[in-house]
Amino acid sequence: MTADLALIWPELILTIGGLITLMLGTFMGDRQVGIYQLSALLTLAAAAAAVVALFGIETTVFSGTLSVDSFGGFAKLLIYAASFVCIVIAPRFFNGAMRAEYPTLILFAALGMGIMASSRDLMTLYVGLELNSLAAYVLASFMRTDERSSEAGLKYFVLGALASGMLLYGISLLYGFSGTTDFAGIAKVLGGELNIGLIFGIVFVLAGLGFKISAVPFHMWTPDVYEGAPTPVTTFFATAPKVAAMALMTRVVIDAMGPAVGAWQQIVIFLSLASIILGAVGAIGQKNIKRLLAYSSINNVGFMLIGLAGGTQQGVEAVLTYLLVYMVTTLGAFLVVLQLRDAEGNQIESIPALAGLSQRRPGLAAAMAVFMYSLAGIPPLFGFWPKLLVFWAAVEANLVPLAVAGIVASVIGAYYYIAIIKIMYFDDKSDTEIPKGGGTIVEDAVITASALWLSVIGYLFIPVLAVLSASAAAVLF
Repeated sequence: MTADLALIWPELILTIGGLITLMLGTFMGDRQVGIYQLSALLTLAAAAAAVVALFGIETTVFSGTLSVDSFGGFAKLLIYAASFVCIVIAPRFFNGAMRAEYPTLILFAALGMGIMASSRDLMTLYVGLELNSLAAYVLASFMRTDERSSEAGLKYFVLGALASGMLLYGISLLYGFSGTTDFAGIAKVLGGELNIGLIFGIVFVLAGLGFKISAVPFHMWTPDVYEGAPTPVTTFFATAPKVAAMALMTRVVIDAMGPAVGAWQQIVIFLSLASIILGAVGAIGQKNIKRLLAYSSINNVGFMLIGLAGGTQQGVEAVLTYLLVYMVTTLGAFLVVLQLRDAEGNQIESIPALAGLSQRRPGLAAAMAVFMYSLAGIPPLFGFWPKLLVFWAAVEANLVPLAVAGIVASVIGAYYYIAIIKIMYFDDKSDTEIPKGGGTIVEDAVITASALWLSVIGYLFIPVLAVLSASAAAVLF
C-alpha cells in the first residue's frame, strides 16, 4: 500500500490541495478569493511536477485498478494546464462575484479527470468519471442569479445522470458476461467468442463515454451548456474534460476492447462521421459564438475518433497530438470571447456584433482568425497537422472510405469558421461598441502565445510531439 501511494502523488497532491482550499473558503468566506486562487494554482503546479517526475515509470497500483504510465501522464499534463488557465481567467469575468468554491471544484474535477485517464478497471473508471461530473454540474450552474446558468446546470445534470445510467448498465453487462471489471481480464474474454451480452455491454459503455466526449447522437447537452455556463466554465468544459474523456475512451477501446475490433469499430466510425457532419451543419446557423464553438467541439471530436477507429498505435498517436493542438486552439478562442465586452462591460456573445472587430481590436481579430483557421485545419496553420495525422492513420488502417468522408465533411466545417473571419474583416461595423483594452496581462499572453504556436512556428515542435505521443501511445500496445 505504501509503495502504491508513492506512485499516485499527483492525485494525493490534488486531494490535499483541494481540501486545504475548501477549508480556507469555509473559514475565511468569499473575502479572500485571491488566496484560494493561489492555493489552487500551486496545487495544480505541484501535481504537474509530480506527473513529470513519474515519467518513465510504467506500472499499475492498487491491484491493477490504476495505471501509472506515459499515456496517463500526457493526458494529466494537458488537464492540469487547462485547469490552471481556467482558474487564472475567472476573477475578471466574475467581477467580484467569484466564490471560494470555484477553484475548489476545479481541483476536484481535475482529480476525477486524472483518475479517468489512468483507469484500468471499470470501477475506478466510474469513480473518476463521477467525481469529475459532480463538480462539473455545480460549475455549470455557478452563477446562481443567472437563469441561463441554472438551466445549463440542470440540463447537464439530468442528461449526465442518463448517460451514467447507460454506462453503469454497460459495465454490469461486461462484468456479468466476463466475470471481471479489470481491463486486461475483459480483453482476454473478448478475445474469444462474443455473445450478445458482451456486445450489448460494449454498446452501452461506448454510449456512456460518447456522452462525455459529446459525440453525436449524445451531444444534445453541449450547445445549451456551453452557452448558459459562465465563459470561464465553458472554457474548462471545452478543454480539460474533453481531454480526460477522450483519453478514457481511448484506453477503454484499446486496453479493454482491443481484441473485439469488429464489435466496437463500427460504433466508433458511426460516432465519428455523425459528429463531423452534424457538428459542421449545426454550427452554420448559429448566432451565438459560444454555441458555435460548442458545435466546433462536436465536430473536432469526430476527427479525433477517425484516428481512434483504426485501433492502431499510429491512430492513438494522432489522437494525442490532436488533443494537444485542439486544447491550445480552444483555450485561445475562448479567451478572445472572454475579452469581447461592450462599453458597459457586458459580455458580447452575438456573432453579428463582431462585425468590424478588425478595425476596433485588430490584434484580437487577428488572433481569432488564427484560431478559426486552425480549427478548420487550413494549411499552413498548425491545426492542419493533427487532421493530416488522423486521416493518414485511417488510411494506414485500411479505412480509406472513412478518411475520404472525413476530408469531404471538413469542407462543410470550414464554411462557418471562414464566415466568422468574413464578419470580423469585411462586414460593416456593428452598432455594438467594443472598446480597446480590458484584458489582463495573463489573458493577452496566453492568446498571443497560442496564436503564435498555431502559426507555422508550431511545425518546429513536431519532432518533440512525435516522441511524446509515440511514447504515450506505445503504453497501450
